[in-house]
Amino acid sequence: MSTSREHFSSKIGFILAAAGSAVGIGNLVGFPVAATKNGGGAFLIIYALFVAFICLPIMLAEMGLGRRTQHSPYSAYAELGQNTLHWRIAGWFATITPFMIAVFYMVITVWIFGYLFQTLSGNLDVIAQPEYFGQFVNDYSFIGYLVAVTVIINFILLGGVRKGIERASKILMPTLFLMLILLVIFVLTLDNAMAGVEFYLVPDFSKIDGSVINGALAQAFFSLSLGMGILITYGSYFRRNDDIVTSGKLVAITDTAVAFTAGLMTLPAIFAIYPDTNPASLSDSSVSMIFSFFPQIFMQLSDIVGYGFATVAASVFFLLALVAAITSLVSIIEVPTSSFMEKRKVSRSTALLVMGLAITILTLLAATSFGLVPWVSNVITYAGVDKSLFDIIVDVFYDTILPLNGLLICLFVRYRWKRENFTAELSNGNESYATSFLHKYVNFAISTFIPVILAIVFINTVAMKFFDVSLL
Repeated sequence: MSTSREHFSSKIGFILAAAGSAVGIGNLVGFPVAATKNGGGAFLIIYALFVAFICLPIMLAEMGLGRRTQHSPYSAYAELGQNTLHWRIAGWFATITPFMIAVFYMVITVWIFGYLFQTLSGNLDVIAQPEYFGQFVNDYSFIGYLVAVTVIINFILLGGVRKGIERASKILMPTLFLMLILLVIFVLTLDNAMAGVEFYLVPDFSKIDGSVINGALAQAFFSLSLGMGILITYGSYFRRNDDIVTSGKLVAITDTAVAFTAGLMTLPAIFAIYPDTNPASLSDSSVSMIFSFFPQIFMQLSDIVGYGFATVAASVFFLLALVAAITSLVSIIEVPTSSFMEKRKVSRSTALLVMGLAITILTLLAATSFGLVPWVSNVITYAGVDKSLFDIIVDVFYDTILPLNGLLICLFVRYRWKRENFTAELSNGNESYATSFLHKYVNFAISTFIPVILAIVFINTVAMKFFDVSLL
């Protein structure tokens, strides 16, 4: 066990850093739309139950594994797995997954930065044009935005755990919360906003079916950054006497609260500007909502509050999205960076240079796979659809591998680490945990029905994504 490993200086530092990884663009747009289209308050209830009864045990397993070993995912699995091949493969999955997701997320973040720049430049009317996004993603101007985002991310990561990740989280996360609250207050003052609140909150249990339940679980799983190795890495930055059980609960509560609050911004804004909106017509894609739909909303808003004020509101929205994206990217890139530092025994600056170059190259390829560069725009065909490099990254690593990684951590706790050792680790810093109901539930759930659920989700996702067959 390394004695020189950095640690978070406080519980609040970890909570804000972990919440920063969890609070992303999906929380701001994807979650509210999913809730509205799939039963409103009924979806919210199911989502909250999944967070509490399925996601929290997995969170504690990942955090516990990280603190026990004081290692990032690959070395953590290898150490407790006695360096056996199948557990090293599990560690490799937990390392390569965030690396590839960083590529996908970097592309989205660069787009957000570009839209923020255009909005601040007074070009809200330009980005609100229906054809603008298609032109924007196929313009080499994104390279300049990529450089800017890369500099911001690496500036934070170069500071390390306390002076980089923790310090940035203590600034960026309160800023994000403040901007979100301000936007919610503003939106709720608009005419017809309450119609959006009604669609968002009033339960409609008739819309709940197998696919909605699967979607709620996937949304909860992805939202909390499970399966990405982030919480294993961040767990390794805990000190031995830190209470990771309480910290895990607070991260889950914070992330859920932000996602819920975002709904009070997104849906009322839509219904205030488009009173006749049919929720079923809203796009399931956060990308489509952020870059195509919301600029048009803010442009329509200019008829009510004036172009200048609408531009300010749009700027705050895109800044909010940028902060959410950056805090997520920092934690995502930290996983392969930390793993590379351990594996190759190199400095943080050297590891970041290697990771930065690799991610930048792949980001350039992924960002040009929307028609700009033909050979990455049509790489392979599966499920009857031509897929670009960007599509493959999303389908394989974001949609498919995450539940598999969750399944692997459950199997690792049950069959390799053993439940009594897992309990002993979580009891460090929380003496009452071993005698609590939560302890009994976590050990039972992580050894029985949670792995079954994740296995079903993984198999069904593979069938749907790659063979166009739904098993549920």
